[in-house]
Amino acid sequence: MLVRIFGSAIHGVDAITITIEVNVGQGTRFCLVGLPDNAVKESEYRIETVIKNTGYRMPRLRTVVNMAPADIRKAGAAYDLPIALGILAASEQAVFQQPVERFVIMGELGLDGTLRPVRGALPMAMRARQEGFSGMILPCQNALEAAMVEGIDVYGMAHVREVLAFLEGKESRSPEPPTAYQPGFPEGLDFSEVKGQETIKRAMEIAAAGGHNILLVGPPGAGKTMLARRLPTILPPLTLAEALETTRIHSVAGKLNATDGVLTSRPFRSPHHTISEMAMVGGGSIPQPGEISLAQHGILFLDELPEYRRSVLEVLRQPMEERCVSISRARQAMEFPATFQLVASCNPCPCGFLNHREKACTCHPTAVRKYFNRISGPLLDRIDLHVEVMPVAPSALADSPPPESSADIRGRVVAARQLQSKRFRSLEISFSPGDKKQHPDAYCNAQMNKAQLERFCNLVPEARQLLSTAMNRLQLSARAYDRILKVARTIADLEACEHIAPRHIADAIQYRTLDRASWGHSF
Repeated sequence: MLVRIFGSAIHGVDAITITIEVNVGQGTRFCLVGLPDNAVKESEYRIETVIKNTGYRMPRLRTVVNMAPADIRKAGAAYDLPIALGILAASEQAVFQQPVERFVIMGELGLDGTLRPVRGALPMAMRARQEGFSGMILPCQNALEAAMVEGIDVYGMAHVREVLAFLEGKESRSPEPPTAYQPGFPEGLDFSEVKGQETIKRAMEIAAAGGHNILLVGPPGAGKTMLARRLPTILPPLTLAEALETTRIHSVAGKLNATDGVLTSRPFRSPHHTISEMAMVGGGSIPQPGEISLAQHGILFLDELPEYRRSVLEVLRQPMEERCVSISRARQAMEFPATFQLVASCNPCPCGFLNHREKACTCHPTAVRKYFNRISGPLLDRIDLHVEVMPVAPSALADSPPPESSADIRGRVVAARQLQSKRFRSLEISFSPGDKKQHPDAYCNAQMNKAQLERFCNLVPEARQLLSTAMNRLQLSARAYDRILKVARTIADLEACEHIAPRHIADAIQYRTLDRASWGHSF
C-alpha cells in the first residue's frame, strides 16, 4: 500500500514542501531514499523502537520511503513523525479518518513516542499556508510559533499516540488559538540609569532615529557598553512584519524558546571577538544564519572592535551596504537577510587611557595608529557616527539632573521615523524594477540610495558650502560625504525641518572626527 505524508524542509530561511511516500510490499528490506543525511537515515532505528513502544509492530516487509523532491538534501530528525505515520498507514495498522493530505506534519520522536521540537516551524507554516494546506501537526513546543501565521490551523501534540488518535478520528482537538502579537522592549534597561554623557546620548538618539551605524571610542569605564546595551530601548517597536521576519531567522537557527512564540523586541547580538568569519556571516555544510542575520532589524554590538580579526571585520562590508549576504556552496546558494545596525566600541589606544582626565597614557603615537589600523578605512567609512566617550567626573555624577527615560527619547525617535516612512512611501512609485532589486526598500535614512539622497537631502546654499569646505579640509571620501548627508537629514528630521540647514551639517560633520585622514592628527 502506498501512502503520502507531507512535511517540510528548511532552505536558508525559507521552507520547501517535502512529499514523503511510503510503500510496503513484498520483501524484507527497509529502504530510505531521497538524499537524506545521516540523522534522517538513523530514523529507522528510532521509528522501529517507537512503533513497538506504542503497541504497534514494524512491518517485516519491504518498506520503501521516498522523500521528494529527491535533489534537495533532507537534514535532521524532524522527519521521524511523518515517516512513522506513513509506515503505520501503509502497513494498514492505522486508518486515517482525517484528510492527511491537507496537513504538513513534522516532529522528532523520542524512543517513548514523545514529540520533540523542530527548527523552522514559522517558515514551515508560512509555506504551508502559501501552498494551500489547511493545517499543521507539530510538537506542542512549536505551536505558539507556528500559530503566528493566520489562515492555517496549528495542532500542537505531545505524543505520537495523540497524533494517531486525532488522525484516526478517535479524539477531536481544537487548533491552537492565533498568537497575539504585542511589541515589547528589553527589560531592566533604561537610559534614565545613565547619568551624564548628554552628548553621547544625543548621538545615540540620532543613531536610533536614522538607523545609523555608530562607533564609541573611550577609555575603560566611560560607559560605552552601558550606552550600547540601552540603544534597543529607544528604537521604534518591532512591527508585525519585522517580528515575523526576525523570528523566522531565529527559528531556523534554533535560537527561539518554546515560550516565546515570536520575538517582541529588537534583537541585540554581542558576539565575542574570537568569532570566526563563518559564524559572523553564516555558512556551514548546510548553511545556517550567522550573527549579522540573527541581528536582523536589531543591533549587532562589537565590543573592543580592534580585537576582532581583520578578516572577520572585512566580511561585514558588503552586507552593511546590500543588507543581505549570499552563501554559495557547490550544490546550493542561499541568501540570508542582514538588515542590522552596527554599534561598535573600542579604547582610544592599546593601554586605554588616551585623553583620560586622571590616568596618563603610556602608548607611543605610532602604537596608537597601529592599533586603529586594525580597522580598515572602508569599514570605518561605513560607520556614520564616530563618538568619543569621556569619563564622567564624580562631582557631575552626584550633581547631574534626573536623566531622560528611554520612553521620552523613543518618542522623538518614533516621530522622526514616521517622517522618514512617509517620505519613502512617496517615492516608491518612481522606482524602476531594476533599481528596486538593487536597492531594497528603505525605511530609515541610513538605507537611502543615491537617488533618494539627491531627492530628499535638500541643502540650503550655506549648508552646501559648509559641507564642501569640510570635505576638502578633512579629506573625506565620497562615501563619507553621503554618510554626512544622511546623518544631517536625520538631525533635521528630529527637529521636523524640511530643509537641511548649516547647523545640521555642522552637527553631522563633528561625528566624522575619526576618519582616516584626521585621526592621526588628533594625537
